Amino acid sequence: QVRLVASGGGSVQAGGSLKLSCVASTDTSKIPCLAWFRHPPGKEREGVAGIYGGLDSRYADSVLGRFTISQDNAKNTLYLQMNSLKPEDTAMYYCATSRRCTMTVPVADEFGVWAQGTQVTVSS
Repeated sequence: QVRLVASGGGSVQAGGSLKLSCVASTDTSKIPCLAWFRHPPGKEREGVAGIYGGLDSRYADSVLGRFTISQDNAKNTLYLQMNSLKPEDTAMYYCATSRRCTMTVPVADEFGVWAQGTQVTVSS
């Protein structure tokens, strides 16, 4: 069973940047689906970005052009670079993996291994 540890959250002002990290206990080059989700206060959990086969990525419309998902297989680490942050990006962020998924904006039901969350708070 893969274990994931997410980190990098914090409090920033609008317009700022944060980079989230997610370290896996196994070789990430062998995991076909890696993704970030978030759960804003009072709202449903939503997919933010997914990377598939280490190359193909998909983003939610709300973060397209501002967030970048990447992975470093030498470090078994998944990243989410978040720029131009907005107050509406405030949420608990989670990374997750799956052995099988559709190559779309990530859908939570397709991901079976989750890290603990890391909180991102953006103030106006």
